[in-house]
Amino acid sequence: MFGLFDSIANWFRGILIDAIMSNFTGMFDEVNTRVGEIAAQVGQTPQGFNSGIFNLIRTLSETVIIPIAGIILTFILCYELIHMIIDRNNMNDFDTFIVFKWVFKTFCAVFILTNTFDIVMSVFSMAQNVVNNSAGIITGNMNMNLALTQLEAQLMEMGTGPLLGLYIQSAILSIAMSVMSICIFIIIYGRMIEIYLTISVAPIPFATMANREWGAIGTSYLKALFALAFQAFLIMVCIAIYSVLLQGITAAESIHLAIWGAVGYTVLLCFTLFKTGSLSKSLFGSH
Repeated sequence: MFGLFDSIANWFRGILIDAIMSNFTGMFDEVNTRVGEIAAQVGQTPQGFNSGIFNLIRTLSETVIIPIAGIILTFILCYELIHMIIDRNNMNDFDTFIVFKWVFKTFCAVFILTNTFDIVMSVFSMAQNVVNNSAGIITGNMNMNLALTQLEAQLMEMGTGPLLGLYIQSAILSIAMSVMSICIFIIIYGRMIEIYLTISVAPIPFATMANREWGAIGTSYLKALFALAFQAFLIMVCIAIYSVLLQGITAAESIHLAIWGAVGYTVLLCFTLFKTGSLSKSLFGSH
């Protein structure tokens, strides 16, 4: 009779052990995959990330925004010319050199406006080169194989009650890690959408750079552009720190501490990824 109960208990323990191992393995594999995708995605230019969206944004910008930017540039250049002429004692002290100065400024302004997208892409190409070089240095990843092997050995020594409690914990943690995996996805793709929205209106702030008073708009835009581009590098630094922290997980005395430590580091990763946007803008003076 007692042998029957022991057999049932062992059978139930086996089911719990398999379920716990399945929860933890799937949990960390999903997050590991998502973290691995970050390095590949943030290192891409807007054109490389999704050429279809990029071509759509470029077409909209060239057909809708550039004509408006041209009107703004024309107004600014006419405003500049009038002030250059009447600035010197209402034309009584007129210097013909200022006309050549105005022509040169006009040429530079038109050149910048007509090559807006090439300038914007050069910023992201520079940031892509930085990210790709840093990716070669960041070699750590979320490797929980050793921790899971230790976990299985400890599970074999646990009773039915503790196993049932650990199974409930693992189910809750699995849901939490899935949510954090979705958060990582939202952060990465949200950044790219923000980039597409920013570059879609690029001709207008670029058109203001010809004037000292209006030029603050273009300067602020460039700062925001560099902040978005180099946010990718800050994301890579977050991943590097995360990888180093995970390498010490398996040294924990208790497997419970190791598992909860990995979850805590993943929460910290999500928080720091959310902060990279505001930190990058702060560093580049973009507000």
